[in-house]
Amino acid sequence: MSSQNANDKIALPYAEALLECAIEKKIIDDMNSDLTSIKNLLDESSDFKIFVNNPLTAKEVKKNVITKLLSNQVNNFLLIFLLILVDRRRISLINLIIDKYFDLAYKLDSITIANISTSVALTEAQQEALINKLKNMTSSQTVKLEMNIDTSLLGGFIIQIGSKVIDTSLAGKLKNMAFYLSKI
Repeated sequence: MSSQNANDKIALPYAEALLECAIEKKIIDDMNSDLTSIKNLLDESSDFKIFVNNPLTAKEVKKNVITKLLSNQVNNFLLIFLLILVDRRRISLINLIIDKYFDLAYKLDSITIANISTSVALTEAQQEALINKLKNMTSSQTVKLEMNIDTSLLGGFIIQIGSKVIDTSLAGKLKNMAFYLSKI
């Protein structure tokens, strides 16, 4: 079993519990907002990410820093959840837990997440057209685009929805052409 697969299996019950409690306490919108803020903090601050992931940092030090940093930023329930993750030595999985949480929350609301990689940013009109096309393809009520700019793509874009990938990039087309020509 791969490490990623094992981490997925560890993260999923935490994400399920977090979502279940958010629904029960009717704080799902606040939870979504707070988790997005934490994810952004981890993405933007490599120092904080390294600190959280460091297994040699004492639990109490991590708990104190997280409490001081987030006590006025997130709801109390989420703060307690984070401190439990520290106690159980699972705080290093927080990004994965947040991703699993949003997967479950979006599935509950029948929202499809599409990861889009393009060489240049799409305009609002292009994004709307893409959303409408993806709604038809996935039979989903709502499609949320997560945009990534990938300068290695020469043109076109790559869409990933779950395990399905649609590659309309120029690099992808050239790779397919090379594959077919090598078979001749």
